[in-house]
Amino acid sequence: MAANFFSANPSTKKLGKEKERVVDPNLQPWVEKYRPKTIDDVSSQEHIVAVLEKTLNSTNLPHMLFYGPPGTGKTSTILALSRQLFGPDNFRTRVLELNASDERGISIVREKIKNFARQTPRAQTVASDGKTYPCPPYKIIILDEADSMTQDAQGALRRIMETYARITRFCLVCNYVTRIIEPLASRCSKFRFRPLDSSSTTTRLQYIAATEQVAVTPPVISTLISTSSGDLRRAITYLQSAARLSAASIPPTEITARDIQEIAGVVPDSVINGFARTLGIDVPAGVDESGDVEMADAPNGSLRGFELVQEKVKALMREGYSASQILTQFHDLVILHPTLNARQKSNCALIMAEADKALCDGADEELWILEVALRVNKAVA
Repeated sequence: MAANFFSANPSTKKLGKEKERVVDPNLQPWVEKYRPKTIDDVSSQEHIVAVLEKTLNSTNLPHMLFYGPPGTGKTSTILALSRQLFGPDNFRTRVLELNASDERGISIVREKIKNFARQTPRAQTVASDGKTYPCPPYKIIILDEADSMTQDAQGALRRIMETYARITRFCLVCNYVTRIIEPLASRCSKFRFRPLDSSSTTTRLQYIAATEQVAVTPPVISTLISTSSGDLRRAITYLQSAARLSAASIPPTEITARDIQEIAGVVPDSVINGFARTLGIDVPAGVDESGDVEMADAPNGSLRGFELVQEKVKALMREGYSASQILTQFHDLVILHPTLNARQKSNCALIMAEADKALCDGADEELWILEVALRVNKAVA
């Protein structure tokens, strides 16, 4: 897909542009449909937006390095900035976007990137859609996931950045800035994108839900935020999946927090809470604890101690939950528990760390979840 941003044939480029404009919005993924059109629409990155606004006004863009966690708006920001600089008509002739994780070799740098960088554009002010765009006399090359590029490719890119700096600006987008070689990073203005705060994410999700006429409750929004861990792109994807799941029923069903957790692949809170209570950890019952997994048929109260814990673990494994995911969520519950003391929490953390190492080495999931359960039960007693 990235290769479509550069074509040697202008007529082919125009035909492709006309075809791409005819897109049914109902068929678009919401992450694309609601991608920011201008840098003012970027959520929760006020400092970066303020700096880029000044850069946009002067049209004097430096080489840039955007880094931060996934889903925080890095690619959306540079695409929005490029559209504001060049306008929709010149965007594809002035901007080359490559996903460096797929095209990371030195041959791509020497051929595709160098060929695009060496072409000299002309300065012009263009009007489109009733707006005027400055269209400065340079092009922009966007390298997404640049931290996946090889060391040799980064070295070759450094030389190209120096040679064609007058007519081409580079924007490197990555998650881990430490994987960018220092000679390359030193030539760029660095912009750190922070994970989105809850209020900004809530506002954006509520706006999308209202626009798409999807009824969501505050617990659903809260679950979207907690399961996405500051990744707005992931939260929007979960919301769209839940909306489609809801609309598949006649009449449409209500979207619940448990639906979001199932879509996200995490273990429902009610299941983790029930597991914790079985081990003797006091967890208040939530508003919806009906989804707790059921153990094998047994007379009420006939299971005690080891048998009770063993049956609970078997019930968890029968549901197909990932042992690593159970450990992750159970760890958070224990560490944030208000009544367990520091010694109990540290002992539980050591137990779960040992289990995590064993699972990474390929140990049996059910046996290690049982091991964790019995030792945590003893540690909190």
